[in-house]
Amino acid sequence: MTALAGDTGTPEDAALTLAAQAGDVSALARLLERHRPGMRAVALSLLGPGPDVDDVMQETALVALRRIVDVRAPEAVGPWLRMIVRNHCRTVLRTAWRVEPVESPPLPSGGATPEQVLQSHVLRDWIWEAVEALSPTVRLPLVLRYFSTGITSYQQIAEACAVPVRTVRSRLNQARAALVQTLARTADSAHEDAVRRTENSWHEAHETLAAAERGEFAKVLKDRYSPGVTLLAGGERLGGAELLLAGMDGDLAAGVRQRPLHVVAGRSLVVWEMELINPPDDPDHCPPGVAWIITLDGGRFDQVSLHHSARRANTR
Repeated sequence: MTALAGDTGTPEDAALTLAAQAGDVSALARLLERHRPGMRAVALSLLGPGPDVDDVMQETALVALRRIVDVRAPEAVGPWLRMIVRNHCRTVLRTAWRVEPVESPPLPSGGATPEQVLQSHVLRDWIWEAVEALSPTVRLPLVLRYFSTGITSYQQIAEACAVPVRTVRSRLNQARAALVQTLARTADSAHEDAVRRTENSWHEAHETLAAAERGEFAKVLKDRYSPGVTLLAGGERLGGAELLLAGMDGDLAAGVRQRPLHVVAGRSLVVWEMELINPPDDPDHCPPGVAWIITLDGGRFDQVSLHHSARRANTR
């Protein structure tokens, strides 16, 4: 999606857009604030007063954060932002009984995921810093919704978080509102390198599985995990380090292997999405995949919640 041809703006719009595309986070914050009245007017004209307007404004801000690098006519960024608002408003109006406030944000051309877009430009570090400032309760649904690849629907997030779907909707609304506010507050702060952190987490996921296959998972638990680490599934506590070790050893003994497919890495929350590869003689031993949703405390793995992918339907 690009700015609309033929729309003209001001030199200030163009300057702010170019600065934002170059990684100036304060420029993007000023740009969103500058066009907030016009964006809100569009939403009000289509939806009327009500909470849907705030939801659309928050979602539009998040889309702009991911998509600002796609704007090819910087002077027409105002019409571009208002077009995003209109698209989200139409989605709200099309959704029967407003089951969800808005659908997933549109992806940029080329099929890249939102997470890939975030990792492709320097604004990613600012966004991650704002995500870290959210409370753990609302951070997890937002990270799963916008950054994971296999736990993105409201139902999947509800299962992973062990809460009703209506609670997921509520927490996502809270997270979007808080994130937009936090982004404004942290625009001038120092931001960590999110790409380096993600690369390190990819390496750690591979090394963890390799150590387990060498029979050294107990050492990984001692070196990297909290002494009181908790293993959960479906929101229920299953056990601690001993069960983690027994589960890993049991899967390996049964011929099950894991392969990392996707990694989301924050300072306090990490998600490892794994493919589960079953032995040829027991193809249904495990579901096709599992996500390790990991909470960190002082840099150590403190809580591991496992969310398994749904089994494929048997068509035979």
